[in-house]
Amino acid sequence: MNGTLRRKVISALFVGACALAVVAALVPLAFILFFVASQGLQAISLEFFTGTPKPVGEPGGGMANAIVGTLMLVGLAALFALPIGIMTGIYLSEYSGGRFSSAVRFATDTLNGVPSIVIGVFAYGVAVLPFRQFSALAGGMALGIMMIPIIARTTEELLLLVPGAMREGALALGASRARAVFTVIVPAALPGIVTGVVLALARVAGETAPLLFTSFNNRFFSTSLTEPVSSITVQVFTYAISPYEDWHRQAWAGALVLVTIVFVCSLLARLATARVARIRD
Repeated sequence: MNGTLRRKVISALFVGACALAVVAALVPLAFILFFVASQGLQAISLEFFTGTPKPVGEPGGGMANAIVGTLMLVGLAALFALPIGIMTGIYLSEYSGGRFSSAVRFATDTLNGVPSIVIGVFAYGVAVLPFRQFSALAGGMALGIMMIPIIARTTEELLLLVPGAMREGALALGASRARAVFTVIVPAALPGIVTGVVLALARVAGETAPLLFTSFNNRFFSTSLTEPVSSITVQVFTYAISPYEDWHRQAWAGALVLVTIVFVCSLLARLATARVARIRD
C-alpha cells in the first residue's frame, strides 16, 4: 500500500468515525422525541389547552394555567436577565484585560455551574421569605439568575469575534467608543447574541427545582405577578409522581407541549437571525 492510498484509507476511516459519532449523538435524541410524542399525543385535546386541572381522582382537565404560567415566568426571566447579561458581555469584551473583568468572568462561569436547586433556595430566601408569599416574580427572578451567565458569556465571545477593523473604522469617523459599540459592534454580532438568548430561554424553560421554591404551583388560572402560578414543569412533576393513570398521560402531554414550545422558539430565532443577517449583508 503506497502513501497516497494509505492516507485515503485513514481519511475515510476518520470521516466514518465522525459520522458514527454524529449518529450516536442523534439517536438518543430521536428516541426521546419519538417516545415523548407517542405518549403525549394520546392526551392532547382541546380541553388540555383550555381547561384547568380537575380535582384529585377526577379524569380530564387541562394545563391552560400551566402553559400561561410558563410563558409568564420565562418572560419575566428574560426581562430580568437580558439587560444585565448583555451589558455584562459588552463590558467583558471591551475591558477584557482588567482584573475586574477577570473576576466578573470567573463569577459568571461559577454561577453557570451552580445547581439550579441552589439558585432556587437563594431566590426563596431573597424573594419569598421576606414577603411570606410565593409569586411569579420570585420564579422569574430565579430563572433570570440562571440566564445571566449564559447570555453574558455568549455576548462576550460573539463580540470578540467581530473584526477589529469595524471598531477602528467607526472610531476613525469620529464616533465615541460607546456609540461604536452600540451602533456597529453589537449589530454585527446580533444574530449570534439572539441565538445565545434563545439557548438560555430553552434551558430555563425546562427547569423545575427553582420554581418549587419560588412560584410553587397553582391549580387555578392566575396571571397575578404577586401570587403563586403554575408552570408546565412543576405540573408535569406533580402529575408524574401521582398514582393516577390519567395524570400520567397528561404529564406526557405537558412534556410534549414544553418540547414544542422550545422548538418553536428556536425556529423563530433561527428565522429572525437569518433575516437580520440578510438585511445586514
